[in-house]
Amino acid sequence: MTVTLADVAARAQVSPATVSRVLNGNYPVAATTRERVLRAVDDLDYVLNGPASALAAATSDLVGILVNDIADPFFGIMAGAAQSQIGGQEGTGRAGGEKLAIVCNTGGSPERELTYLTLLQRQRAAAVILTGGAIEDPGHLAAVASKLAKLTDAGTRVVLCGRPPLGGDDDGSSITAALTFDNRGGGQRLTEHLLALGHRRIGYVAGPVERTTTRHRLEGHRDALAAAGLDADQERLTLHGPYDRASGYDATIELLRRAPDLTAIVAANDTVALGACAALRDRGLRIPADMSVAGFDDLPFAVDAVPALTTVRLPLYEAGARAGRLAMGRETPPPGGIASVPAELMVRGSTGAPRG
Repeated sequence: MTVTLADVAARAQVSPATVSRVLNGNYPVAATTRERVLRAVDDLDYVLNGPASALAAATSDLVGILVNDIADPFFGIMAGAAQSQIGGQEGTGRAGGEKLAIVCNTGGSPERELTYLTLLQRQRAAAVILTGGAIEDPGHLAAVASKLAKLTDAGTRVVLCGRPPLGGDDDGSSITAALTFDNRGGGQRLTEHLLALGHRRIGYVAGPVERTTTRHRLEGHRDALAAAGLDADQERLTLHGPYDRASGYDATIELLRRAPDLTAIVAANDTVALGACAALRDRGLRIPADMSVAGFDDLPFAVDAVPALTTVRLPLYEAGARAGRLAMGRETPPPGGIASVPAELMVRGSTGAPRG
């Protein structure tokens, strides 16, 4: 039985005109109403029919770039690099070859991520780029897989940048390409560096527990400790929180309370590491004479911190630019559609041998 626009309206408890406005995007609609309509569209698997279906089969000049937090340099760098490669492709698009790139800020919300994917699907986006780690929730992963399959079936190129294919369980068939960061290997090399300096009591400030990035970096850290026979007390020496400065500050104070004999702290990213450094300074501790600190990502400010931050460099700009080229069809996808992006250890002044 064919689902009609009226069926969607009835399911969402709005008028057919409101459904049309949401799908066409040509009239302001309250956010709660829009999400209710889009949820009904998904529930009923509604597709445009008649002459509109032919239009829906074509892609628009729109490219969506999904980020967790555009204010975070990790995402801003990738989004900016991707956008630099979008547009200007001779003979494509209806605006002289140019594409309109829109950055969709999810705020880390799985619901907003799905809403943006639905909106991009309804706008017949030419390409979608998803950046950063995935949320490790089976229901959400299944919903994202369904969205990406619908997008690719309609001719949209889907590229993942810094994100494993659907949490690592997908074979890549529902995407154009995935550029996955070597978070686990980078985390392992960073902790091996601290162990080589002589550190044996190392605290870890992790990111949100539900994120793939968090898990992979923590696994690398613990792999290095296990190889050295030092993994017995790691649950007590690991704290989770947001990828922000306040999390690094608060977690460091708690780690010092739990284990006054710590000699090093590894932070989930460079921003968290700055918070850790601030907490240590407020406690009168010197870096690295009293405590070594290390981060992850090598964001632009890392080299300008005092002392300069030891960290793991991810080539964020290069990866973002490559994602943009893949999204525009200007670069051949890697074999199997999946490529690992290497991580490089950057040793600077924030780490040194433990005291006494």
